Order: sequence, then C-alpha cells, then structure tokens
Amino acid sequence: MKIVQAFKRDDIGWNYLTDKITLKDPLVLVFANRLLLEDELFLKDIKREFPYEHIVYGSTAGEIADINVLDDSATVTAIEFERSSFIIKTGNILDYNKDGVALGKSLYSSVPKENLKHLFVLSEGSFINGSSLINGLEEAIDSNLSITGGMCGDDAKFEKTLASYNENPREGEVVLIGFYGETLEISFASYGGWQPFGPERIITRSEGNILYEIDGQPALELYKKYLGEKASELPQASLLYPLNVTPPGKEDALVRTILNIDNDNQSMILAGDVPLNSKVQLMMASVDGIAEGASLAAQYAMKNRVTKPNLAILISCVGRKLVMDQRVEEEIEEVKSILDSETVLTGFYSYGEMAPFFASTRCQLHNQTMTLTLLSE
Repeated sequence: MKIVQAFKRDDIGWNYLTDKITLKDPLVLVFANRLLLEDELFLKDIKREFPYEHIVYGSTAGEIADINVLDDSATVTAIEFERSSFIIKTGNILDYNKDGVALGKSLYSSVPKENLKHLFVLSEGSFINGSSLINGLEEAIDSNLSITGGMCGDDAKFEKTLASYNENPREGEVVLIGFYGETLEISFASYGGWQPFGPERIITRSEGNILYEIDGQPALELYKKYLGEKASELPQASLLYPLNVTPPGKEDALVRTILNIDNDNQSMILAGDVPLNSKVQLMMASVDGIAEGASLAAQYAMKNRVTKPNLAILISCVGRKLVMDQRVEEEIEEVKSILDSETVLTGFYSYGEMAPFFASTRCQLHNQTMTLTLLSE
C-alpha cells in the first residue's frame, strides 16, 4: 500500500505530510470544510494537485491529518492498493424519500459480493437516519462482512452536509466503498469516554430517530430543564450533553447526539434511532475521559491484528472536539501512540460514527465516540 497525504487551507499552498509521488489508480479521500467544498476554484485546485479518477469528498466538523486537527481546510489522502482493490457506489437519500433502509438496500445490492472484505460508508449527516441506513445495508449482508464509516459534518453550524464521488459535492449523498482482496486486513473499534448522569428515564414516545416523550413528558421541554441557561444555545449546546440510550432487551448502550429540535411539537431529531421503551440518561464528559476513550478505541482496534496498519481512518464526533477545545489533538496523539509510528492517519470530525461493538460484526450508529478503521495489505 502506497499513500500520499497533504492538506491545504484557502490561503496557503499544499502541505505534504508524506513523499509526493505519483500513484497508480488510487482511492482519494478528501475531507474538507463544507464551504470549501462549495467553492468551484478550490475543487479545481484539488483535481489539479490530485489528477486521479476515484475521488471521494465529504464535509466535516474538523479535519484530521496525522496528529493535526485542522479547521477550514481540506485533507487529501491518496491510497494505492498494490494487492487489493476497491469499488465505489453512491446513492442520494432525497431520491428515496429520505428512506434510509431503502437506500441502504439499494447500495448493498449494487456492490459485487465476490471477495468483498469490508464496506466503508461516508454519509450525508444533516437529516438522514443513520440507523436506518445501516439497517438497509445489513438486511441481506453476509454475517462475516463488516461495515464502518461516518456521517459528514458542518462544523457546529448544522446547516447542511455534502458528499460525492467524482462530482461536485451535494446534499443527501451517501458514498459506499467496498474493499476486496484476500491479503487485505481490516480491523476497527469504537469507544466514547462519556459518562451518564442524572436519573434514568424511559422513552415513552418516539418514531425512528425522532424523540417526542420521556416519562410521558415532552422530550424537548424536559431536556431544556436540564440544560438551564444553555437551552437558549440549542441545538449546538446538545453536543455537550448527548443522550445515553439502552434499547429494550439490550445491554450495550448507544450514545445519541441531537441534530435538531422542533419547538412546535417539543421533539428532538437525533442522529439515529431511539426505540420506544429504551432507557435514557443525559451524558457529559471530561477532556481526560475523552482522551482515554480514544486510547481504548486504538487498543481494541489493534487487538489480534496480524499485520501493522498502513492506514488509519479516524472518525470522531464533533461533540468531543467542542469539549476538548484547544486540547483536541490529545485524542489523536493517544491513538497515534498505540498504532505503529509509520501508520498514516486521516479522518474527520463527524455528526455520527458507524462501527460494530467490540467482538461483533453487526454495525451500529454511534455518537460521541472515536471510531477507527485500520487497513493494511
């Protein structure tokens, strides 16, 4: 595997973190600020610098390149697979009446299955139900096939997110990358580091990813009581106080970030499903807890690996970035310290992360986690 990595801000030239070499038919991952992805001149600059056929774009809430966490930039990671291959498919949720299950089923059916090793998802993040998308992808999936990925971001603005494959990035797009090859080793892990607090309550009315009532009370009204003065800063303030949701009959809790609110019906729109009768608590975090969570994610991802990873794709939640603030690079440094020193790190801050729980292959939508996908040939 050969990798070339560089980043660029609007006001400076390209900064290469690896040797600048010509690659053969690479997969090019572009993670960038949404406003830059709307700039035609900036997109042309990327294509001039990386004149390759397979370019995947995704908007972010912060870009990761090696141990650097950047803002208002574009990071480009070009990967040449020497003994493996990849296939890219796309679909737009707006063409499926925002039905994530239907889109997921369609995308999975379009991917060749022979020698398929892993699926990586780069999804629009502003209005899609990530849980439904995963359910659609996994409806007919082989039990040994794993899925990881993330939902695009838009800083903390929550205005819109963009993604695409070889075209100008647009709203509603979901990109699915299939990785193939017997020599390809892919591992993954996801861990948070947030702690629940306050009373444990029950979701008494919900529909998909919309939460209407908790303990028979309007969900948004109850949530605002907990936030106090910070309620005036919603939905951005919710990134610091996500929900810990344990579905009925499940032991593993999922963290859910609030993407938007509806004051008219006092509901909250979350990044993934919030099933009826789930247990729910508020959560909060410390800088040290988040850094430790990133370290644990890296340790789990490295567990039982046969080869050293050539590439690590890091997807961390925007809420973690807001909590860590000026110390945000500490969680990236924790990951780097666990991985091999020569592993190339790329990734972004997201509105949702996709990965199975440890020791499972069934994918879940997470929030407020550090999610890793490690690749080597």
